[in-house]
Amino acid sequence: MQNLQTLLHSYGSWLVFLNVLIEQAGLPIPSYPTLVASGAVFSGPAGWGSAWLLAILACWLADSAWYWAGGRHGGSLLRMICKVSLSRDSCIRQTQSRFLRVGVFALLISKFLPGAGALTNVMNGYAGTPYRRFVAFELLGALIWSGSGLLLGALFSDTVGRVVGLIGRYGKWGLLLLALVLVLYVAVRALRRWALVRGLRVVPRLSVGELLQWQASGRVPVVIDVRPGPVDSVPRIPGALVTEVNAPIPDLGLRDDSLIVVYCACPNEISAASLAARLRAAGYGDAWALLGGYEAWEREARPARDVAAIQQAAGV
Repeated sequence: MQNLQTLLHSYGSWLVFLNVLIEQAGLPIPSYPTLVASGAVFSGPAGWGSAWLLAILACWLADSAWYWAGGRHGGSLLRMICKVSLSRDSCIRQTQSRFLRVGVFALLISKFLPGAGALTNVMNGYAGTPYRRFVAFELLGALIWSGSGLLLGALFSDTVGRVVGLIGRYGKWGLLLLALVLVLYVAVRALRRWALVRGLRVVPRLSVGELLQWQASGRVPVVIDVRPGPVDSVPRIPGALVTEVNAPIPDLGLRDDSLIVVYCACPNEISAASLAARLRAAGYGDAWALLGGYEAWEREARPARDVAAIQQAAGV
């Protein structure tokens, strides 16, 4: 922290700009401590104002890049970002669900939540939020986030100075303890995920090709979609029953002899397998998870359906 203060005295607001830009671009280099230290180090409206404006500019540049990337590569970009999550299986589902509930207003608080900023920006681009509306809320969110850090530093400059002294005295031991806690947390989460994936391996998977063969032979299953989103705004397998992964089974209205195929958009079909496992435990023995989820169906089934439609239109 003492080194950070020295750098701020040497390079001023441009260090704030660079740190904020790097973090908002996706690198795990926190910039909020820099904002707080800037509020404590800089004096007068000119110093605080320049740091505030440059922080907002950095946010706008990085957030706009995520927005345009989300509009062009939304689905694959969400999967790439969620790969670094310890809860990869629920990452996309929860991100989409929260965005559908809160919408563009999530931009006002997303920067305060670790890892949420990039996901929220990508979701806005993916969902087709008008750029002007996106920028309005993005700039307001950046103003609140960066301004709060500078204000905390200005209001508690004496406390920041004492914290700097403590870090200088005990910083190495504190960092070591923090690292040990972080390693323990990651290990526990990874172990829980491994146990979940291993436990759901017993749920049988059905390939898209097998599903198409069933439908072609007249063996039509009940297809259940556990992805979030309004029925009319999210593409789905035709005829799919839309529900939540934790929905009460009696509410699904299934017959005892129903043939059931559940699909999601998550690694290892975890959400689909979770519901299929609950269905099997409830007595529905013919419950399957669709291998590869909706994306696999879109790759294999949609082209076949389009070809069949063209041939039918041509009288072939």
